[in-house]
Amino acid sequence: MRFHRRGVVALVVLGSVVGCSLTDEPTPPAVHHTEAAYRPGAPGIGDPDFPDDGNGGYDVAHYDLDVDYTPATRRLEGVATIRAAATQGLSSFNLDLAGLDVRKVSLDGESATFSRRGDELTVRPERPIDANDEFTVEVTYDGVPNPAKDTGNLGTFGFMPTSDGAFVASEPDGSKTWFPSNDHPADKATYAFEITVPAGLTALANGEQVGQPKTAGGRTTFRWRERHPMATYLATATLGKFELRQGKTASGIPTLAATDPAFKSGLDRLYTSTAEITDHWAKVFGPYPFSSTGGVIDNYTAGYALENQTKPLYGGFDPDEVIVAHELAHQWFGNSLTIWRWKDLWLNEGFATYAEWMWSEHKGRKTVEEFFTEFNNRPDSDPMWSYPPGRAKPDDLFNQSVYTRGGMTLHALRKAIGDETFFKLLRTWAAEHRYGHVTTEKFIDLAERMSGKDLNPLFDAWLFQPRKPAA
Repeated sequence: MRFHRRGVVALVVLGSVVGCSLTDEPTPPAVHHTEAAYRPGAPGIGDPDFPDDGNGGYDVAHYDLDVDYTPATRRLEGVATIRAAATQGLSSFNLDLAGLDVRKVSLDGESATFSRRGDELTVRPERPIDANDEFTVEVTYDGVPNPAKDTGNLGTFGFMPTSDGAFVASEPDGSKTWFPSNDHPADKATYAFEITVPAGLTALANGEQVGQPKTAGGRTTFRWRERHPMATYLATATLGKFELRQGKTASGIPTLAATDPAFKSGLDRLYTSTAEITDHWAKVFGPYPFSSTGGVIDNYTAGYALENQTKPLYGGFDPDEVIVAHELAHQWFGNSLTIWRWKDLWLNEGFATYAEWMWSEHKGRKTVEEFFTEFNNRPDSDPMWSYPPGRAKPDDLFNQSVYTRGGMTLHALRKAIGDETFFKLLRTWAAEHRYGHVTTEKFIDLAERMSGKDLNPLFDAWLFQPRKPAA
């Protein structure tokens, strides 16, 4: 996702379990028999900038989310079935859930006791869980979702009611407003969605639709499945009245575009640009990492767009090609390659911003060099230079420096190592970490290995110093 100067923000293996602890803990024996071998899972995953986000002691492999929502009452009824594996002996563990009432929790089919404190749902199994054991927890819950609010970052996010449904965009930690989860990008999982709404509405989620919608008793159920690992903040269940267009890109990638009736005139443009840009980025960055592409325009003035996996979401505006190019670039950088810590957000936003500039040049408009020069000509007093983008601040996560200076870092790198090595680097980066996690250190190491150059001075100046880099 990215900020938009006019007040609208146009910001966004299989079968394996991705590690989620940010601390280096020794791997415990597979089976324990003493009480001392079990302890509560940590209430945070270990990201010091967001200490309450996520949870320790387990890795999620898969979410089954069964959600029933009624726009007239704004009431949500849900059952979340979560498959996970313990990374330690667990006497209890936490899930993130904001508001909403928990009615029942079971673990491997047996009742489990639970308690709530703030956004933490603590589950206590009847019998402790051994390290490395797989388990399934089912949470039945309901209530009226309350969107998250953070004036220092995006404003309002999470599950946001609309007049005819809901606009669901959860970056950075808004998924807990509508389902219990390990709500941090360090723990990715696959997803299945079963969303029931009043007949006449459409429910859109990540991945591909499974079968045809089924209507009974005046309500329709839609089933979607995302078979590739996904961070929680990219999950969506956006619903309401939509016009749809479906087909395939020129290279054969299934494509779905959806618009609220208020934006019906933009449906064909969204479909066409999404298909064209997805295919183009596949040539630049390497094969498209998912099984479908698309985009959704909802009639909700969120002030931003989000790169929801396979279906970027545009909040109350008809995006131009540059914005679509930004959000689709995130399917590689942010979605397939996911940051391990929020401080490395430039790896998402700097890359997607640079993609905007490349798309502009590809279409014969302003060149990447012209963008770089224009921004580099800003005076030393410009606030961008005092915010080092390599260390995104938790209270100002989406600062424009993370986007613009992050993109400029890539162009400075390109100039230093040459086009051939630079574009090979982008493709290698996307391939080596496909569906995995990345850090700034990993990117610098790969850039140095592929170029054969000491690039630490360059990255230090562009990413970590609170001043304008020397020309």
